[in-house]
Amino acid sequence: MTLAVVFLTLITLLFLDFTGTVHAWLGWMARIQFLPAVLAVNLGVVLCWVLLTLLFGRIYCSVVCPLGVMQDVAAWFGKRRKKNRYSYSPARSWLRYGVLTVFVGAMIAGVGAFVSLLAPYSAYGRIAQCFLAPVWAWGNNLLAYLSERIGSYAFYETEVWLKNLPVVIVAGLTFVGLVVLAWRNGRTYCNTICPVGTLLGLLSRHALFRPVIDTHKCNGCTLCSRRCKSSCIEAEAHQIDYSRCVACMNCLDTCPQGAISYRLRPKREVSSESAGTGIAEKGAKTSSVEVDATSGSARRRFLTGIGLWFGATVLRAQEKKVDGGLAVILDKKIPDRATPIVPPGAQGLRHLAKHCTGCQLCVAVCPNGVLRPSTQRFMEPELSYERGYCRPECTKCSEVCPTGAILPITPADKSAIQIGHAVWVQENCIPLTDGVECGNCARHCPVGAITMVSSDPQREDAPKIPIVNEERCIGCGACENLCPARPFSAIYVEGHERHRII
Repeated sequence: MTLAVVFLTLITLLFLDFTGTVHAWLGWMARIQFLPAVLAVNLGVVLCWVLLTLLFGRIYCSVVCPLGVMQDVAAWFGKRRKKNRYSYSPARSWLRYGVLTVFVGAMIAGVGAFVSLLAPYSAYGRIAQCFLAPVWAWGNNLLAYLSERIGSYAFYETEVWLKNLPVVIVAGLTFVGLVVLAWRNGRTYCNTICPVGTLLGLLSRHALFRPVIDTHKCNGCTLCSRRCKSSCIEAEAHQIDYSRCVACMNCLDTCPQGAISYRLRPKREVSSESAGTGIAEKGAKTSSVEVDATSGSARRRFLTGIGLWFGATVLRAQEKKVDGGLAVILDKKIPDRATPIVPPGAQGLRHLAKHCTGCQLCVAVCPNGVLRPSTQRFMEPELSYERGYCRPECTKCSEVCPTGAILPITPADKSAIQIGHAVWVQENCIPLTDGVECGNCARHCPVGAITMVSSDPQREDAPKIPIVNEERCIGCGACENLCPARPFSAIYVEGHERHRII
């Protein structure tokens, strides 16, 4: 439990840190999450979790998965209300495998909204970003205020603002639902809905090391069953459903007779696959229960679905290429863009949609307030320039993305990636509407794509207006952000569906 809390705390810091310094030390914790590793085709991490699950059971779910540990924390508070409050419940295999089948289908079809809702790591990321990050930022701002009063500038204020109301609502409903389920019944979500838990459960059935019940020592007190937060111990039958067991070891600590031990899988076992249960040692005499034909057929369908999932992931991997001032302007309004702007490194809308799970880690780490969850593309990140612009030297989002949705790039790469192009709006331009000189867009363009020219070559005193060289523009948004026109900028960035190198 201690190690699980440490993991939960450190992963939470990834979503709270707005300076980007924590990611240099703890960024690997996002990359070892199971589903992000699958989407990023990180075969080393995936194989590592497969082997560890086959050896020791679902230790990923009990220690590393932040959503699972969060449920344990909620269940711990619920346990203080009433001890020994759990009981064995039969596996709802139709629901578990049904959700996994739909999840795999959504992955293959590229339905990112459904994948984002059920991905456990991403669900926790949204909760942390929407509810914990503002509290963290307000605490930082309080320290900045107090330290300034004593002449210290160790802290600096950061802006707290609502990035996307629908995402906050989704995160709130997810949090409330999970806490209620965990408070009442422990790991209900992990063992009935979570696709990662179901997938690892298929492997943990065959784990080499597992809790085993010794029927000679067991006196039938059922205390192990009443303390099992996975509700997977059928004490009367001396059976454990290893597909749902998360190797928390509560049963070992609880048993007063020492009848449960975590050890090498017995050679002589009782098979009860049709009920979704695991294996219990029966002493010298053992018997076998035939696997139900319907259950066997269901398992074959699942394994086929998993094969399709990984096959589609490998095919998607072939698409990968191996080889200023931040003045807060609250009255800026978002222009009506025909195409959303997605981060450099995302390669375009299609690549982002196939790999992004909406965990909001890139949004959390963006130092310029540019990234936010999209309202058009459910929970995927998009750029908007009302509060800042995408600085050419910043590559934070590409450094932290654990799924490969935003591929790693260097500042040199970023300066050559065109994510969009600037569009001039004549009706809003201040030199024409107010008759004053401006040129902000041209002065601050980092690639020199904007030139000020006379609006009327026949007049020497004609106001100068911007001309955009679309071949040089990279879509960073400096011109849109720094344009003094209100409420809409006189120049804005239109996104590109597919990024290109200029």
